[in-house]
Amino acid sequence: MKFYDLKPGMNPRRVRIFMAEKGILDTVERVEVDMFKGENQKPEYLAINSLGTMPALELDDGTVICESVAICRYLEETNPEPPLFGRNAVERAQVEMWNRRMEFEIMGPGVQHFRHTADMWKGRIPQSAEYGQICKDQALKRYAWLNERLDGREFIATGDYTVADITAQCGLLMAVNTGIPLPDDVPHLQAWWERVSARPTARA
Repeated sequence: MKFYDLKPGMNPRRVRIFMAEKGILDTVERVEVDMFKGENQKPEYLAINSLGTMPALELDDGTVICESVAICRYLEETNPEPPLFGRNAVERAQVEMWNRRMEFEIMGPGVQHFRHTADMWKGRIPQSAEYGQICKDQALKRYAWLNERLDGREFIATGDYTVADITAQCGLLMAVNTGIPLPDDVPHLQAWWERVSARPTARA
């Protein structure tokens, strides 16, 4: 298999952590695609992923899977231990629910704040500083919401570390590093953040 990667990218990091948790990260060939040099828009990469986004997973038979959660689902099916999408029907539904919530409520506002306020996006996309601030305010509200969820809980969706934690972890890392730090009044979220950041796979 080949994994088309972008080292600083949030979604590629999701898959790298997932693979590391499965113990297979070092068995997959990784190909770095330099977005900042425009490599993702060259015909060679667009033939792999027509949207030019990362990550992408190319199987040995040439099949290509794009989108980070789709890649993780494939890896879950082919490498079932440890289970990162839940252990039974109820847990799988809970993990699906919380993973989607982490995408929309944690990742989403952080990404849009970054895109609308960071200098690196100037000239690449239309920016609105006002919208960026709205997204920052929304992210801080969602920090408080997630803090309540984590009161008395070790992980977000179930009693195990799952893809929902990985999604939140990557979303928060991006947000914290781009101007939305965790405030002091979210102790449960802070404790969770320390736990997941201390995992050996966190630097994958």
